[in-house]
Amino acid sequence: MEIGIALPKLIPANKGDIVVDWAIRADEGPFSSLAQIDRLVYGNHDVLTVMAAAAAVTSRVRLMPTVLVAPLRSAAIMAKQVSSIDSISGGRFVLGIGVGSRPDDFAASGAEMKNRGRLMEQQIEEMKKIWNGESFREGVGPIGPTYSRKSGPELLIGGRSEAALRRSGRLGDGYVAGSAGSSPSNQAKEVSEYFAIVEDAWKEAEKPGRPRLVAGLTCAWGKYAADRTADSIRSYYSFRGEAARRMDVLVPSDDKSLIEAFRAYEEIGCDELVLEPGIGDLEQIDRLADFVARYY
Repeated sequence: MEIGIALPKLIPANKGDIVVDWAIRADEGPFSSLAQIDRLVYGNHDVLTVMAAAAAVTSRVRLMPTVLVAPLRSAAIMAKQVSSIDSISGGRFVLGIGVGSRPDDFAASGAEMKNRGRLMEQQIEEMKKIWNGESFREGVGPIGPTYSRKSGPELLIGGRSEAALRRSGRLGDGYVAGSAGSSPSNQAKEVSEYFAIVEDAWKEAEKPGRPRLVAGLTCAWGKYAADRTADSIRSYYSFRGEAARRMDVLVPSDDKSLIEAFRAYEEIGCDELVLEPGIGDLEQIDRLADFVARYY
């Protein structure tokens, strides 16, 4: 099982240099990928801007949104941005993609939230044509740059609904599960059920091989960081009101709890586990890198 690292969900606007320093540390450390969430109505940095910045200062790690909310964007512009980042990074971009679930993101973008699953399937079809150098719409010529792989980027589709999971197996190269606040063992059990549905849809589509299965793990290093991470998770889900304030967020934050979490995901066949620290403190990635180097 590979171990990736995500940027914290929220880095203060006046500390944007942490994004670059975090990417450099991820590349120099034992991590397989650098990931980041995508939200519009939130204080996070734009994910594709971050991926482009990371591409310029890294040479090894994969770059992966977890996940890009496709229906908020134009398929043509998104395809061009993805191709550009892939070109700058030397072919290291992995496209994690999903339909999104926050009404305020759709209201702010002007995109329609209804039928977003159907829209994303259409976007995937259009983007694949663009990446193959084809005209995706009548009267429109090819859109470059040419993608490093003829079929476009490795495509991981996220989501938890039955439709999203089956879409992952049918249209994607794999699946990416977001993190949650429950205990890692309970979370891994839940994710294993998602994996099974994805694999079933993959077989139904008669695709060769198997899907790549990726999951996120909310974590920290040390009790203080774990408490702050738990608070950040409650803040992130504040739209749920009182339910968010009462969330029992369990954050692995030492050797014992992290090893238990890693083993839980290894046992369900996870190909890559993306660590998701909750606070923008560079000491967190340094300490987690040290742990991963020792454990792996």
